[in-house]
Amino acid sequence: AWPRMRGKVRLDGAEIRQWDAVSLGKHLGYLPQDVELFEGTVAENISRFEPEADPQKIVAAARQAAVHDMVLKLPDGYNTRVGAGGHRLSAGQLQRIGLARAMYGDPALLIMDEPNANLDAEGEAALVQAVLNARRRGATVIVVAHRPSALAAIDTLLMMKDGQQVAFGPKDEVLAKVLQHNRPRADTGPRPVGVPARAGTAPAAPAPRRRTTEPDRAKGLQSSSSLTIVSDTDKQS
Repeated sequence: AWPRMRGKVRLDGAEIRQWDAVSLGKHLGYLPQDVELFEGTVAENISRFEPEADPQKIVAAARQAAVHDMVLKLPDGYNTRVGAGGHRLSAGQLQRIGLARAMYGDPALLIMDEPNANLDAEGEAALVQAVLNARRRGATVIVVAHRPSALAAIDTLLMMKDGQQVAFGPKDEVLAKVLQHNRPRADTGPRPVGVPARAGTAPAAPAPRRRTTEPDRAKGLQSSSSLTIVSDTDKQS
C-alpha cells in the first residue's frame, strides 16, 4: 500500500500502524480492481487458504456476496480447482469470487476498487445485494468507482477530480450538485448571421438543438471525473 503523505489513518481510534498486521487482516476485506486467484479450489480461495476453514463460513461468505448459486454451477462446485492449470473463469466470475473472499469472516471494513468493472447485469445486481448485506450486519463499506451504476447501494459520496475533493456528503445532494455543474449553460453570445438564400429557394431551416437528458449527464460525469464512493453503516432511526 502507498504510504500516506500527511494526516493519519485510524481504525477504532488507533493509528493503523499500531495494529498487528496479522490480527488486523481478518477484520478487513479487500476487492482489488484486478482479481487474482491462487492455485487451489474455489473454497480455498474464498477462505483465503485458512487452515481447516469451516465450510459453513465459506458458504456464508459466498451467500453474502450473492455468488453461491454461481459457484454451484461450476464443474465441481466449491471443489473446482482454479488458478494455474485449473478451470478457466471469466473476468466477471473472478471478480465475484474475489468479492466472496473479501467478505469471508464478516470483516468490519470492506474496501472495493472498481468492483463492477467486469460485471454483467446479473453480477452488478449481486454486487449491490452484497454491499447491502454487509451494511445490514454493521460493516463499513468503501467503494471506489468510475461507473455511476456503482452508486446504487451507497449513501454517502465523495467526488474527486484531479486529486482534489469536489463534493462530499449525502449521495442525492452530491449528485444534484454535480449534475447542476455539468448542465450545459444557455447560449448568451451573439448568434451567427445566416447566409441569404438564393432567389426562388426557401431558406434552410436551422438544425434542431439536441436536448440533453439525465443519462447524457451521467455519461459526462463518468467520462470526466473519477468517483470515490463511501458507504457508511446503516444508522438506526
